[in-house]
Amino acid sequence: MSEVDPLRDLKRRADREPFARKLGIRVLELRPGYALTEMELGEDLTNIHGMAHGGALFSLIDAAFELASNSHGVTAVALNMNVTFHKAPKVPGTLRAEAREVSVSKRIGSYLIEARDSAGELIASCQALVYRKA
Repeated sequence: MSEVDPLRDLKRRADREPFARKLGIRVLELRPGYALTEMELGEDLTNIHGMAHGGALFSLIDAAFELASNSHGVTAVALNMNVTFHKAPKVPGTLRAEAREVSVSKRIGSYLIEARDSAGELIASCQALVYRKA
């Protein structure tokens, strides 16, 4: 009987997640406490001002957070996410969100997530907290 690789299983589930697929969010890298996601920003993801919709940016950040916080094989659910939008990205364009674990205990995990455009400009940052269902 073979052991299930939690990272491989998480990546497989992320690749099949309907909401992420609808937005075109891709997982580029995944390791314990870390995730890198990417999405293309097109006209279909703009707001009433023709700028990238905050919900689209939040969703990309949330995807990276979800993966990094669940990368240890323990179910983790968001308690809080504090997002700061620094500048509007160009549309069309590509965005990446990188989530890094700051600290983790048996029940709580803290993460820093940054979204950047293809030029490496900081678009948004997020400090987030999860509850781990250990």
